[in-house]
Amino acid sequence: MSTLKHDSQQEKYRWPQGARPCGSCVRLRLTAPEGASCTLRLWSEQGEKKLPMHLRGYMDGGYLYECMLNLPEEPAILWYTFLVETGGESLWYGNNEQGLGGEGRVSRELPPSFQITVYDRDFRVPAWMHDGVMYQIFVDRFCDGGAPLLSKKSGLVTHLRWDELPNEYSNQAVGSNLGHDFFGGNLHGVMEKLPYLKKLGVTVLYLNPIFEAQSNHKYDTGDYTRVDPTFGVNADFERLCRAARAYGIRVMLDGVFSHTGDNSVYFNRYGLYNALGAYQSEDSPYAPWYKFQRFPEEYDCWWGVKTLPEVDENCPSFRDFIIHDENSVVSQWIRRGASGWRLDVADELPDDFICQLRARVKEEDPEAAVLGEVWEDASNKVAYGRLRSYALGRSLDSVMNYPLRAALLDFFTGKGTSDDFARRVNSLKENYPPQMFYALMNLVGSHDRARVLNVLAGRSGEDMPKEAWRGLTLDAPRYEMAKKRLMALFALVCALPGMPCVYYGDEAGMQGAGDPYNRGAYPWGHEDQELVQYYERTIARRKAEPLWRRGEMDLLAPHPDVLFVVRRVENGRDALGRKANNGCVFFAINRGPAPLTLLTDSADPCLAHLTRQVGEITLPPLEPVYFKA
Repeated sequence: MSTLKHDSQQEKYRWPQGARPCGSCVRLRLTAPEGASCTLRLWSEQGEKKLPMHLRGYMDGGYLYECMLNLPEEPAILWYTFLVETGGESLWYGNNEQGLGGEGRVSRELPPSFQITVYDRDFRVPAWMHDGVMYQIFVDRFCDGGAPLLSKKSGLVTHLRWDELPNEYSNQAVGSNLGHDFFGGNLHGVMEKLPYLKKLGVTVLYLNPIFEAQSNHKYDTGDYTRVDPTFGVNADFERLCRAARAYGIRVMLDGVFSHTGDNSVYFNRYGLYNALGAYQSEDSPYAPWYKFQRFPEEYDCWWGVKTLPEVDENCPSFRDFIIHDENSVVSQWIRRGASGWRLDVADELPDDFICQLRARVKEEDPEAAVLGEVWEDASNKVAYGRLRSYALGRSLDSVMNYPLRAALLDFFTGKGTSDDFARRVNSLKENYPPQMFYALMNLVGSHDRARVLNVLAGRSGEDMPKEAWRGLTLDAPRYEMAKKRLMALFALVCALPGMPCVYYGDEAGMQGAGDPYNRGAYPWGHEDQELVQYYERTIARRKAEPLWRRGEMDLLAPHPDVLFVVRRVENGRDALGRKANNGCVFFAINRGPAPLTLLTDSADPCLAHLTRQVGEITLPPLEPVYFKA
């Protein structure tokens, strides 16, 4: 029935827009035929309510029915649909099939629901995240600072040349885990490159794990209290944080708290630590941390990997050690200079564990942040059969924005249109509190995915056997095509809300299929300087204009190949409610193969300023176009 309509992303149907603080009100409207009986069906984990809607007037070809909704005093995710009795039949109106919000659809069966995120009214995210530019470093592969020497752990393999490819397999003496080849990057090397990172425009370093561990990636923690000797000592980390702060750069650590390594002081499977580990004795103080089916060989492992015994995060002694003790793990590293934690596999940690961890971090430093690895929309993530919302203001400050990464890569490789992109990003905007949305870690590359140049060139290796990944490089035409796409993509990232994040070496033209070839050594002295300089200019443009960082965002899709990003401040307040100068900036990108001329539409209020200036706009292929009203 065409007269039924609700659009959760238009103010005339839902006001105020987006996620809302506890105790506030939302006005919901639906257009329906005259004489219809309309009911709002509202539900949450606390149960279901049905609220009558009242006739308000006439709008959009139908009669307007309205309900004022008082939001709960405690954080929650609310879901709603509409039940309409008209013409002797019952119809539902709910979310679209993709569940992305915006305009919904009519159904005779109960459809997907629209979402309202109700977050803690005191939720606050450190301001440096809203203005930040992040750089992710896989420490062993970034820069060899000349010291310290590689430790002499058994099973380690040392590369003799910095430009070698990583090893796929090692004949290590300890364990079955891969990743035991080392290049020699360390914290001294990171310090050495701080001037480069400052020039690039970086304000936040995210370091992959640096704590003592057997592997090069360090996700198999051996000792949470010590920097791995291949990277340095604890004092080196403190020096790095002080030196980075002098350059206006913060340092964020990677916290792996869902599992440890089997070669650790806590599990000590091989007896290499001078401690009584859980594997060695059921009387070990660490034994309650792990779950044994049959001691000592059968125990719970992370994703079945025997070298990564899973931890019971509900164990009181483990939780005290990580969070609550006077010198707990999260506290002592904040005191040493860290500005926060990125939580590995956050959706595998108990909700209250994350909430308690964040609270302790904020006790140590209110300006420190907790960011989580969540691959989906983090406001409504379902893990292990439970709704795991991380956007309620009491657990995470921010998350890794993998949904944006997927939307970007689909758009620039032709797998989706500009409208697809806009709908996916607008759904995140609708579901996240603005404090979180404007602080998202907007990554493109990461240590868990093939290098972005390979993906943009269609050579990620995903369609090949893993044996073909080694040496999978791009020929000159593919490289140039992928490079143009990457430049356009990164410009778009810098025009969007959130922290642009550069995976080390993406700005230098690094290539590689999946792990371990996405973790090669940074090509110092062999960078693609044109690409490096482009990243510098693009980041500098963002940093120079507050509107690109804090302005309200509108996404327009006037053509399947074209995206407009509008960032604006009106009435003297930015998107975060802070005082700001009014203004409007525009970004446009044409991902197509040929120039495209568009007539701007003054009927769209988002383009009104642009229309007065130019009337029409010609967009070259893969070249960003900027305007300022």
